[in-house]
Amino acid sequence: MTTVCVVRKGGQLAIAADSLVTFGDTRLPHGYEDNDKLFKVGDSYFGMSGTTAHFPVLRKALAALPKDELKLGSRDEVFDTFLKLHPKLKEQFFLNTKEEDADPYESSQFTVLIANRQGLFGVYSYREVFEFERFWSIGSGRAFALGAMHAAYSRAKSAGELARIGVAAGCEFDKNSAAPVRLYTIKLNQKR
Repeated sequence: MTTVCVVRKGGQLAIAADSLVTFGDTRLPHGYEDNDKLFKVGDSYFGMSGTTAHFPVLRKALAALPKDELKLGSRDEVFDTFLKLHPKLKEQFFLNTKEEDADPYESSQFTVLIANRQGLFGVYSYREVFEFERFWSIGSGRAFALGAMHAAYSRAKSAGELARIGVAAGCEFDKNSAAPVRLYTIKLNQKR
C-alpha cells in the first residue's frame, strides 16, 4: 500500500508519496528498487495506490493518448480522459474490471491523485472525479496523513511542507509506508 498526498496552499500545489512497496508481508524498501510512486505525463503529476502493476500500465496508457484526448485541466476533463482511457486499459493492458457482482460500473481498479497548474484531482475506481480545494490523501496511510495535514494546515508555510508532513505521518504509523518521501511542487494557475 502507500501514502500519497496532494495539497493546495498559498498559490502552490504539491504532490508527495512514500517509497515502500510491499508484497504481502514482504517489504521492498528504498535502496532495493527505485520505488517512485509519482510520475509525470505532460504537465501533470500522478500518484497512485493499488497494485504495483498499475503504475507502468497507467503511465504508458496516459502517455499514449493523443494530446487532444489527454486533458486534465478541470473535473470534467479528467473524467472525460479517464473515460476514454478505460477501454484502452481493458483492450491493450488486459485490465480485469470486475470487483464484485453488485458493482454499478466496471472498475478501473485503482485510485489516482493528480496535481497540475489547474488544480488537484482524485480519480477513484468507477471514474469518480473529485477536485480538492485544500488537501487529500490516498493509500493505507491516508487516515494518518489527513489527520496530520488537518492539524498542521494553518501553521504550515507551504503546500510542499504540508504534503511532506502528511506523508511523514503515514510513514510513521502505517506499516505499509516508508521514507524517503518524494515531493513535487507546482505553481497554481491563478487565471482559472
